[in-house]
Amino acid sequence: MDLAAAVSEDAPLTIAPGGRAAVPTGFQIALPPGYEGQIRPRSGIARDFGVTVANAPGTIDPDYRGEVQVLLANLGTAPFVVRRGMRIAQLVIARVAHADIVEAGALEPTVRGDNGFGSTGLEL
Repeated sequence: MDLAAAVSEDAPLTIAPGGRAAVPTGFQIALPPGYEGQIRPRSGIARDFGVTVANAPGTIDPDYRGEVQVLLANLGTAPFVVRRGMRIAQLVIARVAHADIVEAGALEPTVRGDNGFGSTGLEL
């Protein structure tokens, strides 16, 4: 679902280039155990203005009961004005798998091994 800004109509919020701000949405949510809310950027404002969710995806834990806020970051070159009702992010509700962490002396080998960033190349 789209998340809209709940800033005051009389006082829009301006995010300077390189700046960030927690933007209120005006609602709270109660998620059941085993679920999380994922706050994701909207592609249009990312493409057109360089504005994204700073901690994408932002996480809403099931025990959080405060107002949902969106941490926007302006990576663009111009100030970005957030007005009341503007769609600023998207919310996805997802199940969360819980794992039991077990210490191991060694991991099973794979072809990739410990080759990290960029090691699989750019071609499909």
